[in-house]
Amino acid sequence: MDPIIEVVALCLGFLGWIMVGVAIPNRYWKVSSLDGTVITTATLYENLWMSCATDSTGVHNCREFPSLLALSGYIQASRALMIAAVVCGTFGVLATLIGMQCSKAAGDNEILKGRIAGTGGAFFLLQGFCTMISISWYAANITQVFFDPLYPGQKYEIGEGLYIGWASGVLSICGGACLMCSCKLGTKEKTSYYQPTRETIYSASASRRDGQSTYGRNAYV
Repeated sequence: MDPIIEVVALCLGFLGWIMVGVAIPNRYWKVSSLDGTVITTATLYENLWMSCATDSTGVHNCREFPSLLALSGYIQASRALMIAAVVCGTFGVLATLIGMQCSKAAGDNEILKGRIAGTGGAFFLLQGFCTMISISWYAANITQVFFDPLYPGQKYEIGEGLYIGWASGVLSICGGACLMCSCKLGTKEKTSYYQPTRETIYSASASRRDGQSTYGRNAYV
């Protein structure tokens, strides 16, 4: 496997892992503005964990969601997928570091290193898929409510936290694909050595004896 591809894939996966950690606590997953007078203008924003409001004076107030079971199903699923993405990214970074050619953790066994690096690529792919599914599911619910003319409640728009999550998913998938497609998971080509059999050795010895005896008889003619 090309060491440059290993480094590029590791950088992409690691950057995607960091961005997942940035997207999870980001408060602006969905944003809504309540326009009115200067005093009543406010901005509402939510993420997976809390709902916040900011007025025109810059004072903000946040309220955490009281119960997990009382939340919508897509929020619960998004939480689980984002946590799974962080866990998969952690295993992906560790496996890729161990499986790199410049690493001494796995010794000089290139086959083992290739398989460990491929496992790291699989974890990066899982991280990217979990992130993309979570972010896209959350965004789909935002757009569905926004374009529903019969929805009586407050409508929101896509916030910056979702864009960070999408970028994280793309980077993780690219890094995992590079590792999975480039690492050598096959076995090494074995060097074939000639193993003479007992019959071959006996025939060669007999030929040498016959040659020596013939040379001895002809030498004195």
